[in-house]
Amino acid sequence: MVNLQLHYDINNPELLSAFDELPFWSAPFGLKLLDQVTLKPGMKALDIGCGTGFPLTELAMRLGPASHVYGLDPWTAAQNRLIKKLVAYGIQNVTLLNGVSESIPLIDNSIDLIVSNNGLNNVTDLELSLKECNRVSKPGAKLVFTFNLEASMAEFYSALKLVLHDFSVPAEPDAIQKQIASKRLPVSEYKRLLSSAGYTNIQVTYDRFQYRFASGTALFSHYFIRMAFLEGWMSVVPDSYRQQVFNELENRFNRMAESGGEVTLTIPYAVISAEKE
Repeated sequence: MVNLQLHYDINNPELLSAFDELPFWSAPFGLKLLDQVTLKPGMKALDIGCGTGFPLTELAMRLGPASHVYGLDPWTAAQNRLIKKLVAYGIQNVTLLNGVSESIPLIDNSIDLIVSNNGLNNVTDLELSLKECNRVSKPGAKLVFTFNLEASMAEFYSALKLVLHDFSVPAEPDAIQKQIASKRLPVSEYKRLLSSAGYTNIQVTYDRFQYRFASGTALFSHYFIRMAFLEGWMSVVPDSYRQQVFNELENRFNRMAESGGEVTLTIPYAVISAEKE
C-alpha cells in the first residue's frame, strides 16, 4: 500500500544538499543506459564506478525495495556524499562497497544485473574487471555499460593540431592519438574482451550529444572540463609551450564563437549490453 502521508519538505537542508547535482556529462550516458536494462522485482544489481550516485540511486528506486543494489567505487569522498543522498531520498535497498572492479567483493554467481556509466572505461585493468563481472554474475545476467568513443571532442583536437603546427611545437608525432587511445578503446576491442571474459549476445547502441559553450574562455573555465579533460590535453604539449598553446586555443575558440555564435564539442558514445553465458 502506498504511503500517502509521505512528503518531502522542499526546505529541508538535507534534501537540498543532495538534490539536482547530477553532472551534465553523466546524464546522457546514464539515461541511455537505463533504457537498456530490464527491471524485475527481486533483482540483485551492481553499479561499477557509482561515484556520487548516478545511475545507482535511480536504479535502486526503479527496482524497488524488493531488490538490492550494490555500489562499487574506490572514491571515498564520493561515497560519503552518496550516503547523504541515500538518507535524504529514503533509499534503503543499497549497499556501498569501497573497492575496485578488478577485485569485486561479492560472491560468485550472485548478481542479476551489472551496470557501469563511464566506469569500466576508466579502470586499471579492463580484462580482469570483465572477468570479475562475469564471476559475480548469475548465468544469463546482463552487463550494460557506457563509454565515449574515439571521436569525442574531435573539434578540440583538430584545433589543437592546428595550433601545434602553426607554432612549430616539437610535440611527439602521435602524442594526440596516444592520449585519445589511452582513454577510449575502439568498440571492437570491447567486444573482444567481453567474448574472452565469457559474455555473449553482445549488442551495441550508438548515440551522441554536444557540449556547447558561449566562448573559448567559458570552455576552459568549465569545472568538468578542467577536472576531467584539461590534464590529458596538456599532456600532449611540452611544458615550455603549454601556456602559449592554450592561450592561443582560447583565443581561437573565442574568435570562432564571435563569428559562429558558440563553441561546440561533439561527444559520440556507445552503450554495450552483453549476457553471461
